[in-house]
Amino acid sequence: MKIYTRTGDAGKTGVIGGRVDKDDVRVEAYGTVDELNCFIGQAMGFLDAERDADLLADLLQIQHETFDCGSDLALLKQELRPYKVTAEMVDQLEAWIDKYDAETPDIQRFILPGGSQASSALHVCRTVCRRAERRVVTLARTQPINEEVRRYLNRLSDLFFTIARVSNLRAGNGDVEYIRSAEVFRRKS
Repeated sequence: MKIYTRTGDAGKTGVIGGRVDKDDVRVEAYGTVDELNCFIGQAMGFLDAERDADLLADLLQIQHETFDCGSDLALLKQELRPYKVTAEMVDQLEAWIDKYDAETPDIQRFILPGGSQASSALHVCRTVCRRAERRVVTLARTQPINEEVRRYLNRLSDLFFTIARVSNLRAGNGDVEYIRSAEVFRRKS
């Protein structure tokens, strides 16, 4: 099988149920999710295999689930097949956020991305995830989507923030607070 098909040479691409322009809002949405998945893989390469085995396992599962997100976003009509992203997947993200947040100290101010390479890469994942979420919001204004994908991406960016902090902490780095920030976060209860 050849990798190239030449079917996209005229600026169209295949989605589940038809063909659309390569710059269609649907393609922008799932393309940004695909970009996110690449950045997740990069961030995983910066984590320590022993110390961060739990993070690596969770991120691998998230890579599979972001593929599911992209697949659901590429679906023109739900009647073609059931959606893959579920509320249970969002619940799992919330459980991970709670688990990893318990590992970190309270924050009161905004923090700057950085510290370790892994933490920096996870912050890139957070911002690309937010962009993917914005693309999905734009798509949902005009076309039906799996609403769980939007919820999933919203929660996933929170998880990236949390595990970026965990990664820094485990690497012996503290958060770098934004010095002009007022106290904007409540303490954990």
